[in-house]
Amino acid sequence: MNVQPLTRRSDDTASAEGRVRRVHEILRRHGAAIPIRLWNGVELGPPDQPYRVVLNQPWSLRQLLVPPTDLSAGEAYVFGAVDVDGSMVEALRSVARLRTTIRLGWSERVELGTTLLSLATPPKRRERRGPELSGRTHSKQRDAQAVRFHYDVGNDFYRLFLDAQLVYSCGYFSDEDPSDPASDPQALDRAQLRKLDMVCRKLRLREGDRLLDIGCGWGSLVVHAAVNYGARAVGITLSTQQAELARERARRAGVADRVEIRVEDYRDTSGTFDAVASIGMFEHVGENMFTTYFARAYELTAPGGRFLNHAITTGRRDTIRALSHGRSFVGRYVFPDGTLAPAHVAVRMMEQAGFELLDVHQLRRHYARTLRHWVHNLEENVDSAREVAGEATYRTWRAYMSGSVVGFEDNDLGVTQVLGVKGDHDLPLGRQWMEPISLGTSSGGPR
Repeated sequence: MNVQPLTRRSDDTASAEGRVRRVHEILRRHGAAIPIRLWNGVELGPPDQPYRVVLNQPWSLRQLLVPPTDLSAGEAYVFGAVDVDGSMVEALRSVARLRTTIRLGWSERVELGTTLLSLATPPKRRERRGPELSGRTHSKQRDAQAVRFHYDVGNDFYRLFLDAQLVYSCGYFSDEDPSDPASDPQALDRAQLRKLDMVCRKLRLREGDRLLDIGCGWGSLVVHAAVNYGARAVGITLSTQQAELARERARRAGVADRVEIRVEDYRDTSGTFDAVASIGMFEHVGENMFTTYFARAYELTAPGGRFLNHAITTGRRDTIRALSHGRSFVGRYVFPDGTLAPAHVAVRMMEQAGFELLDVHQLRRHYARTLRHWVHNLEENVDSAREVAGEATYRTWRAYMSGSVVGFEDNDLGVTQVLGVKGDHDLPLGRQWMEPISLGTSSGGPR
């Protein structure tokens, strides 16, 4: 799908320019001098910033800011009323600072609102690309629709910005890795291999252990565990595209006899496993299914077995953030029916399900850095992204991942690994056994 240029004739573009200047001046007086380029080429704000907001039409600013929600702003960008030249991450960092520092008086708020509403009304957009989900929220049928909406964008699209292993969750960086993605693009590959190995070591995998990966993506963890730890692995996903590629990758790695990939809901999985992992899947479960989810994880874990839950969390300690019903940009266009919970929710519910809690590991800063790599890679491959997925999809992922960078940097988002064990165990007393092995050495199970 291509974004069509949005055009609207205006008999008074000079008047619109004056109104935009007035809004810009109100914000500038409060330290928010956003660099802007107008539809007629006029530039406002400092010239030396790493980004510039481009208003493509006289009414673009109204569409961007009215109503003042991330959904309105995201749609203005995705559908072409607004562009961002340069760094999208820096642009959204500026917006985040503006939200926390700007304090408008009553008269200024009135002036700002009336000025924005005096701009021409944006035309009604004919095109919408949010999902049309049917069925009860978090029923098996609806969950499959929501997951496929996100993950079946296309394997070729995800290859453009993920690492070589196609890991679609945060990496595990070392202090020696540079913070700038452009200075060492291979740092992401190393970080994802470290994360895969850390998960295997936390799960204490041994030769012949049965591993279940709930929400296996493109098979990165199950293939790594089979190749390096001799595990017999089952990966489940609701995405047929992911499943097909995961099976192919297992065949290429020579472990097709030890890796099984199923298109299956976790509520339908049977059997017991020595280790169960859920990496980035809990966000799709939904608050009304939390108890069922942890109960199923407990049932699927063999006595003495380990369960690791890795999930994005919200920094709002007392709020479970539902993304359903299209109330946010990410909820409507990226993760329909998604839910983010504070870290303590998973801790409490794992214990209530029967697991003994072994470890809680916050990886917030690692995810911020991972996302910076993803945004860099996507922007470097912009032409290919537009070709394989379309302009609107490229813009959607650029906006959502850049915004997520800022969310993790500001502790509005986190990502936590919670490790539990079922019943009696003989795990080591220390914590060193959980750390990933050094890169470049061969894995061989616990040491």
